Amino acid sequence: MAAPARESDRRATLQAIFRAGIAAVQPKTCVPPFLPGERPQGRNVVLALGKAAGQMAKVAVDRLHIDEALIITRHGHMPPGWTPPAQVRVIEAGHPNPDAASLLAGEAAKSLATSLGKGDRLLALISGGGSALMVAPARGISFADKQSVNRAMLASGAPIAAMNRVRAAMSLVKGGRLADLAFPAEIITCVISDVPGDDPAFVASGPTCAMTEGESALEIVTIYGIAISAEIARALASHRPSSGAFGRTMVVAKAADALRAMAESAAAAGYDPVILGDHLEGEAGHMAREHARLAIECLANNHRAAIISGGESSVALVPGGGKGGRNLTFALTLALELDGAEGISALAADSDGIDGTSEAAGTMVVPSTLARAKASGMDPRKSLSDQDSSEFFARLGDAVVTGPTGTNVNDLRVILVDPVRA
Repeated sequence: MAAPARESDRRATLQAIFRAGIAAVQPKTCVPPFLPGERPQGRNVVLALGKAAGQMAKVAVDRLHIDEALIITRHGHMPPGWTPPAQVRVIEAGHPNPDAASLLAGEAAKSLATSLGKGDRLLALISGGGSALMVAPARGISFADKQSVNRAMLASGAPIAAMNRVRAAMSLVKGGRLADLAFPAEIITCVISDVPGDDPAFVASGPTCAMTEGESALEIVTIYGIAISAEIARALASHRPSSGAFGRTMVVAKAADALRAMAESAAAAGYDPVILGDHLEGEAGHMAREHARLAIECLANNHRAAIISGGESSVALVPGGGKGGRNLTFALTLALELDGAEGISALAADSDGIDGTSEAAGTMVVPSTLARAKASGMDPRKSLSDQDSSEFFARLGDAVVTGPTGTNVNDLRVILVDPVRA
């Protein structure tokens, strides 16, 4: 069953709005204004960490004299066609679960930091995803412990801030500890934020930023029912956060920047932008139901609107579930809530280009979504309960596949409301 011609126009508009958001937070645009203009007395060293690390490092290497650089990023996320110079080491590691390369990356980062002294500078280029990509277990914690707790936290549906407090407590390089190792070198940190609230200490678990006070790691694992051994419990109980002051830290791009660009694109297409916020959190299904309610209200009031939001929803994983991520889960729940409402279409996608463990950044929802699914023999409610939204939208041809985008400001969502004219 083919989608109506009018839906093709909506799809094109949705994708154009999403691309405008991604373009606004590209490292080549947002990083240069924050790079240091003067050279240090000693060595000028770069550590780039996260899903946007390759693009951020390329900007620095192209513009500054760099003595040494270490890039730690996700497999397949280096800038296409770029051959880093000899002084640049690249380690591609696992995400969302750390792998052996993540452990190698942790050792490399520690070695780089401890090699620095007075007069040297560490330029830390940090983006989301770094928590899994760089691992250095604290005393009393094994790599297997780190992997196990990480998997359990991911499956629990806990918000990113809670997960990163636990990760920092289990690490020798997170929560400001990498900066401790680099002392007394000068430290400049540039952050592309993927966390609600944009606190740089929670991006990649803040290797060069001390975390503010909050619930302890032990309290968090108890709240979310994470089973841990006595050895891990003792290690978490003995954790003491770093209290250092670490030079200059600047957030160079965030979800709010992407949402503003999306709003401008939507307005140019004739829609009234309604920005719900850049830091929405909560269970993906609940968030989708709230968005659907607002879209239906706009439709009833003949309000031609573009409902735009950012932040990070969560999904509690079920054993044996599919590959659908939080945006795909949001979208399938939204489709069921809208039930084919004429005049409402949507796009939900992760700004880094990968939603969960699927190959898609996210997907689109249009009025014909459920009808086409039924014609194809699919049961959307079963796909949702099985957490198989990735396969659902892929079979419909509605998945948004971008590949790695080179940036990461978390999830971006837009719902277009076109009142039906008599």
